[in-house]
Parts: sequence; C-alpha cells; structure tokens
Amino acid sequence: MTTNTKAQLLSNPVEHIDITKIDARPIIEAMGKMSFTARDLGRATDIFKQAVDDPNCSVILTLAGSTSAGGCMHVYRDLVKYGMVDAIVSTGASIVDMDFFEALGFKHYQADSQVDDNELRELYIDRIYDTYIDEEELQACDHVIKEITDSLERRPYSSREFIWEMGKWLKTHAKKKDSLIETCYDYNVPIFVPAFSDCSAGFGLVKHQVENPGNYLSIDSVADFRELTDIKIKAGSTGLLMIGGGVPKNFVQDTVVCAEILGVEAEMHKYAVQITVADVRDGACSSSTLKEAASWGKVQTTLEQMVFAEAGSVVPLLASDAYHSCDWKNRPRRNFAKMFES
Repeated sequence: MTTNTKAQLLSNPVEHIDITKIDARPIIEAMGKMSFTARDLGRATDIFKQAVDDPNCSVILTLAGSTSAGGCMHVYRDLVKYGMVDAIVSTGASIVDMDFFEALGFKHYQADSQVDDNELRELYIDRIYDTYIDEEELQACDHVIKEITDSLERRPYSSREFIWEMGKWLKTHAKKKDSLIETCYDYNVPIFVPAFSDCSAGFGLVKHQVENPGNYLSIDSVADFRELTDIKIKAGSTGLLMIGGGVPKNFVQDTVVCAEILGVEAEMHKYAVQITVADVRDGACSSSTLKEAASWGKVQTTLEQMVFAEAGSVVPLLASDAYHSCDWKNRPRRNFAKMFES
C-alpha cells in the first residue's frame, strides 16, 4: 500500500456554506408539511424566525460540537453580521481551534475515512471524523494565544473579555478577514466560553502561567456566569438557538436561575430551539430536553422545539430561511458588549 503524504491528505479544504447564496425557504416550507424530523425542523425554523422578528427578544446562540470546522463557520458569522444573534456561548474548540485558527490563515480539510489514525499521528494530522487539521498549525495557534496573553495586563479576565482582546488583535493581524470573532468584535456581540481552557487557548494559557509564576493572567469562569446573567437580566425576553448541548446550553439556561438567586425575577427563555443527535435515554440529552428544562424554571414550553438531526445538515437550511424571511435590516442591535466597557 502506498503511504499517504501530508500534502496529499491536506489538499481538499472544507468550503463553508454561504446562506446568502441559497434560498432554503421552499424546502423548509415543504418540510414543515411532512412528518418526523422534517416537520420538527420546519417548526424550529418558524420559532427561530419569531424570535428574530420579536422586537423585544434578544437571541443567544450556543455552539457545541464541530460544525464550524465542518462547513458552518460562515453561517454563524452571518447570523451575527446580519443582526440575528446578540450573544454567543460556545465551547472553546468552535471559537479558538476552528474560527480563530482559520482567521490566522489556516484551513480545515476534508478527510479520507480509510486512512489509518496511527499514520495520521506520525504525520501530525488531527482528525475530527471526516475532517483534518494540521497539528503543527494548531500549535502555531496555541503560540499566538500565548503572545496575546503575554501582552495583556496580569489579572483575572472573563472569557468574554479575553475573546474581545482576540478580536482586537485580529483587526490588525488576521489573514482571513471577517471571522466570527472579528465580526462579533465589530458588532459588539459578546462571546462566552465557560470552559475556556478546554481548547487551544488552554495550552497557550498554561505556557503563559508556567513562564510567569506569581504574575500571570487567568480566566475567571464565575465572571462569565455573572456577566451572562447581567445580559439576561437586561435583555428581558430571550430566544435560544442551540447547536449541540453540553456546557454552553446549560450555562445559558442557568442564567434564569442565577438571576433568581440574585433576587431578580428574570423571564424564562421564551423561544428555544436545540439541534442535537444526543440520546434522551441516559438522562442527559446534552443537558436535558427543552421540556425537561421547564421543570427547572429555565425554558417556556410554548415556543420550543427539539430537532434530532446532525446539525451541519440542517443549520444552513434554518439560517438561510431566516436570512431570506426575517426583517433583520430593521432589527435593532443590542450591543451587549458595551455593557462591560469601563
């Protein structure tokens, strides 16, 4: 068998879908008249559009999983660019290993599922199912995070605050413009990563702390929770578009309970859509079904919809329908990031 070379394996870049160039309205309308997951997606799209068109509703996007690397990166960016998302809660991988990584000029690549993973390890290629990442480039990303960290004041930062600094850095250093981080920076949309060290950022931060004992920057996850709860309190009515589940989903839902603990009566999330393939039978389903979340006082059950589907195959349809249907041009931007300007 001929051994694959690194150049051969990393020769077919993932191309990110452009929701502005496709019009998914006819297929979403047709799917809404079907059954099973198709009808669930039709209803979910309708709920998301109601949230966007509700003048009193602020929309929060949560991201878990690898759909950004898989081709949806520009979908999430465009939801921010066109004013349909007001805040983001994400895993570190989606923001750092995928979005920031590509902003540095690197790419993700379509993978051959028949390749031996031990061979990939020898070539320094990381695999996400059928997607490749060059490990050497990922380590370069780690070092850039350390460079940014070394340049900042030594004190605790919320992840939102640190990612804001990453956006500022990209304004003058990005090789690929209009990343999600840079777009959020431009439109005052805060990004929270509650488990910030669980990604390439973590390696850069660890190296920074080891090299600066007793005088280093740290990430304050409690500040994340407090800041996002402040946003929830200010926003009032909120809608959630949740890709996957896990920490981002639970984190944003918990803001309602946190506000109550602080003595503030916050409205349960009015609109909620979750797209996931997680199973309900282990009692988790990426941090519970939306109906189950109602028992905790987090989500109203009138306008909620679970969609059990692989997100990369349905998110572009939902987002394209919203782009071509919603009155986003006249939707006021919330500028929540300005809440934290000193």
